[in-house]
Amino acid sequence: MEIYWFDASHFKPNKMIVVYQENGWQIISQRAHGLLAGEICSHWKNENHPERWLETIIATAEHDDAYNEFDEDNVLLNENGGPVNFKMRNFEKEKCDKLISHALTKSRYITLLVARHIRFLYENEQDSVVKKYCAALQKKETGWMKEIALKAKDLTAAYSILEWCDALSLLICQGLIQPENRSIEISSGPDNKHYKLHSPERYVLNVNPWPFERDQFSVSYESRTISQLTFQNIGQFRNALMEATVDFHKFNFVKHNLAK
Repeated sequence: MEIYWFDASHFKPNKMIVVYQENGWQIISQRAHGLLAGEICSHWKNENHPERWLETIIATAEHDDAYNEFDEDNVLLNENGGPVNFKMRNFEKEKCDKLISHALTKSRYITLLVARHIRFLYENEQDSVVKKYCAALQKKETGWMKEIALKAKDLTAAYSILEWCDALSLLICQGLIQPENRSIEISSGPDNKHYKLHSPERYVLNVNPWPFERDQFSVSYESRTISQLTFQNIGQFRNALMEATVDFHKFNFVKHNLAK
């Protein structure tokens, strides 16, 4: 079986996902992608749940919720007037600050997971401003962990679940599921195992090894398709996005021995 590799650390905050199709642009909002990641997370094996499980799911679902394509985000079009895919965007301090600010209104634990996600995405950047930002964030993490008596190893284990679910959601939303039952690497989970995704039939997904509590379950997400390829300004694009028909996507996860 062929295996394809996917490295989520190469991708910046997950903003709007843009997939070109024959009938136009398929747009998946950041929050729709995040909701799918949270839904996947909710099915994790009970015995491997962090102590603060509900907050882990919330952090996974809301890990990049500062990005709202329907509202204040004004980096939506490229120089040719086409929609900007999330991989084309760079570090934005204001957005990262907003993520942390929102998380702090919920809990220190959620804030720690969001902060760890920001550092996961950016701490290897060469830009001195970005490096300084991540270093300052790491110092704050130390203080927040002391405040809630959270051990570093427990934070790392919880974040690895968030990152894994984020990576799997990205694979699905970008349409990177491989044909003909070929495998693609997802990410390493909290146990440092390498997980592979493959699809034995259309809309059926299998993960090996199986990290979930139930032997089968369904997940879903929404997208919008815009037939117009270029736009004069952000307002025109946003109107088209808001008026576009919503498409519903559903996938069934089935454990390998049941999917045969």
